[in-house]
Amino acid sequence: MGKKARKQKESRQKGACGPLRFDGTPSMPQIERRRTTRNGATVFSIAVFALAFAIVASAWALVAGRIGLAALLVACFVGLLASNSIHIVLEWEKAVVMRFGRFNRVAGPGIVFTIPIVEFYTVRIDQRVASVYFGAEETLTKDLVPVNVDAVLFWMVFDPEKAAVEVEDYVTAVSWVAQTSMREAIGRISVAELATRREQLDDELKDRIEQKLSPWGIDIIDVEVRDIVIPKELQKAMAAEAVAERKRNARIVLAEAEQDISAMLADASESYDANDVAMRLRTMHLACEGMEESGGTLVLPSSFADGFVGDGAKK
Repeated sequence: MGKKARKQKESRQKGACGPLRFDGTPSMPQIERRRTTRNGATVFSIAVFALAFAIVASAWALVAGRIGLAALLVACFVGLLASNSIHIVLEWEKAVVMRFGRFNRVAGPGIVFTIPIVEFYTVRIDQRVASVYFGAEETLTKDLVPVNVDAVLFWMVFDPEKAAVEVEDYVTAVSWVAQTSMREAIGRISVAELATRREQLDDELKDRIEQKLSPWGIDIIDVEVRDIVIPKELQKAMAAEAVAERKRNARIVLAEAEQDISAMLADASESYDANDVAMRLRTMHLACEGMEESGGTLVLPSSFADGFVGDGAKK
């Protein structure tokens, strides 16, 4: 096993989420997840068990006059039935209740009662908006360039029945569908489009993932691409290409401007050739402008004004 492969394996074992950079380091932050505690529901179940146990034991003692092993066993059995028949479902949860192995109803939040032995609930569905990091490692673009892309997906369960019945593990399914959808989307575009069309990529990923997960009762809130990593060699090549493109555009603009200037000068030359007086006035104007910049004095011979009288003036 090579050095790079060992780094990737160690990073995965440490819980790094998302793709790795080309140097082997994780491109996503390692976030410590905080799970909601269910200590209150556990304490409630224990209290129900203790209450049922105490009631049965007390009744047995009143009837039989003493509490023996049989009384303890019966009290434990009734306590277990009671604790497994009364459940606490949190505000953001829904409990999927099965009856004789078939789907019966979605219950909660609050206190949920089930018929002992006949009914049981299989799973609690969390209906809050959840987020999951996903990515694609060294995925080839349309022009065969390997890239690392990571993104974040916001989703929620809108149909607890489908999430529990249609798919075995809907949380894992969301991660796998998101990753495969990203690979499909990256393979359809070039690396240049990937860098410039990030918002379009977000929308395309959202549509693809939602189309696949909607039959499982899962709604996609948003998809955001966080980072796009390409090899350093390609980064330099793309930067050089961008500089060359800018220089090319600048030369085109300069050539077009020179062409326009040449056309205007040609038109002016024709006008001056047809009118000697206009040519002389233009000459005097240029000379005056030159003197204004230098602050000097311009002295013209008297013969310079001959062009404004006689034949020249008549023209």
